Amino acid sequence: MSATAAERQFDDLASLYEDVAPWPFRRDIEVPSVLHSLGDLTRSDVLDFGCGAGLYSRLLAGRGARRVVGHDASEGMLSAARQREAKEQRGIEYVSRLTPELEQRFDLVLAVYVLPYASTRSELRQMCASMARVLRPGGRLLALPLHPDHAPDPDYYAPYGLRLVSDAPHAEGGALRVELRAAGVEADVTAWYWSRNSIEEALRDAGFGPVFWADPWPPGLARVEDAPPALHAYLRRPHAAMLDCRRARVSG
Repeated sequence: MSATAAERQFDDLASLYEDVAPWPFRRDIEVPSVLHSLGDLTRSDVLDFGCGAGLYSRLLAGRGARRVVGHDASEGMLSAARQREAKEQRGIEYVSRLTPELEQRFDLVLAVYVLPYASTRSELRQMCASMARVLRPGGRLLALPLHPDHAPDPDYYAPYGLRLVSDAPHAEGGALRVELRAAGVEADVTAWYWSRNSIEEALRDAGFGPVFWADPWPPGLARVEDAPPALHAYLRRPHAAMLDCRRARVSG
């Protein structure tokens, strides 16, 4: 699948991405974890890289970010995001291209479920370089890639509405089918697996500093056992990880 085809697979999925937003693992684990990690955004200019239909862009604006720009290569996704912005008037900008005037304009880049859609090592490097270019020196990247240690059993995540199907789980650069199946949603997309080493190498080559990894973990939760039982298996082995790093500052 070419890069263009990888982008086009999302053109007709805007409504689906809104439908999966309230699924329990997203509502109760992913979104609270991301927002808690981001902290205070009131003085931050933020780029939502791979914004889709604008879910996180709207959340970022709601958290008081000074400027929010959503970027996505899928015109179908952007159309849905722009239609909602026209109704709600949150002040969010949506763009399909990262033009030169956006370079070094942001304090933070958020990239949720974007890195897995780099289908080659070259695309992975290009994606990381694009994220670095828009950040000011010292700017932060928070990304949610496919977890390098995700469960290889396709049915492990079935109770959460998704299956990760691969002929060779954890094979570097290997394609896997993400099947979304819950609450009337039925869709498949293709993603690619990249190890910690590959992701860190691409980020380092793009000019980022040390990468810090963490599992999504809702704020205030002390133990897995304190969460609703239905979420225990996901918390023990989430399908996505959180990585945090900063663009290197220019030395004097």
